[in-house]
Amino acid sequence: MKPCNTLPDLRRFERVFPIHLICWCGFLFLSTGILKGQPCRIEVVEKGGGWPVPLVELRTTHQSRLITDNAGLIAFDLPELMNQETWFDVIGHGYEVPKDGFGMRGVRLKPTPGGSLKIELNRSIIARRLGRITGGGIFAESQKLGLALDWREPGILGCDSIQNAVHRNRMFWLWGDTTLARYPLGIFHGTSATTAIKPLATFEPPLRLKLDYITDDKGTPRAIAQMTGEGPTWVSGYLSLPDKTGTSHLVGSFLKIKPPMDAYQAGLCVWKDATSHFELLRIFWTRSDSTPKPPPYPDGHPLLWKDPVGKTWALFGNPLPTFRCPATFEAWQDPSTWESLKPQEHIPSAKDGKTIKPHSGSIAWNPWRKRWITVFMEAFGEPSTFGELWYAEADAPTGPWGPAVKILSHENYTFYNPRLHPEFTPENSPILLFEGTYTMQFANKPAPTPRYDYNQVLYRLDLNHPALSPAQQTLGTSSGENH
Repeated sequence: MKPCNTLPDLRRFERVFPIHLICWCGFLFLSTGILKGQPCRIEVVEKGGGWPVPLVELRTTHQSRLITDNAGLIAFDLPELMNQETWFDVIGHGYEVPKDGFGMRGVRLKPTPGGSLKIELNRSIIARRLGRITGGGIFAESQKLGLALDWREPGILGCDSIQNAVHRNRMFWLWGDTTLARYPLGIFHGTSATTAIKPLATFEPPLRLKLDYITDDKGTPRAIAQMTGEGPTWVSGYLSLPDKTGTSHLVGSFLKIKPPMDAYQAGLCVWKDATSHFELLRIFWTRSDSTPKPPPYPDGHPLLWKDPVGKTWALFGNPLPTFRCPATFEAWQDPSTWESLKPQEHIPSAKDGKTIKPHSGSIAWNPWRKRWITVFMEAFGEPSTFGELWYAEADAPTGPWGPAVKILSHENYTFYNPRLHPEFTPENSPILLFEGTYTMQFANKPAPTPRYDYNQVLYRLDLNHPALSPAQQTLGTSSGENH
């Protein structure tokens, strides 16, 4: 057997590839290949607690925009700014750094390939942002850094205006117009998903709320409320009601819309488990010269309320109740049982007594406060026309409400149709969760925030926060039963 001797082989290899050339190529490979291809990790956290902050934009002097994902991370990969001292404007919608001498809010960083940087922001709002619920790329920046690789994309890029209902021991979710990747026009007859009634294991970021979407036979989210007629179908008044036999029915009302936003028909619909689709029950209004607007009907965000004499009602409003009917499936579909309510038109500000006009929102009974509470969007607020949110309390769902404390503000951006999630937290918890639609619509022509625009963002409000105490004064005799 020939003795093993690799030296001649190495010498032949060196004649073709000299050792110094091999070393030099290796150096170039490491310095310009792997390392220079690696992004720099930028982590944005709340000062003091260290919580990740989603939806924070860093903008360079040449207008590149980088936005944190649900983990508060950015994978910085701009080659022209690597190893360069770089200024970033910070746009945080309630999270900020102090202004410099020129009035600018920003930070100066030096990104490096494979490096790691941290930015601490002060929170100027009372509510705390937990993260995005809907859309694509919820952990996109994390995944560029090799993290959150178990997160799976739902196939949806945008969802408008949430409705929620507990039905048969599941939480049912319903959204309006929905954006898909394949074409600018997506789903316009509602999309839906289900979760557990308490779908969150923790109320701290990063938010990971997995939705089980209603899909077609290819596993793609699909429309669930397509009614005949031109234009989108918008479903509202989403509620589970028992019939006279005790069987629960998931119900809703709907509007048919012609472009741009012109309602021409309204009706009632009922969820069918066999088809996972809303089916038409009946039409109760079609626009005409004599009836240009629909009559009062079960629209908005519903809740159940037991009045002082023990009768249970379904109340509907957006935010404050404007309509009620007995809380049965039979009464809900019988217009002879429908009653209009006159909501409080303005709520006073706790800060200066200025009157605030509610535009949209929802109310709920809060066991920890033992009162009715609301989070609502102000009509024509400042600095954002439709992006300022307030908190108020009442001893009865019909009011009186106030005084109100502002809990959330936006920088020229809209945050409409806020929806409370009282089912998510334990009854003895001071934590209140709410979401809303974050969108450029109705603002002063802002650049849409990539991935976040036209999606649902979840916030946390700690009801024991000292800043809320002006809203928690006693207003009158409690009539706060809700079941």
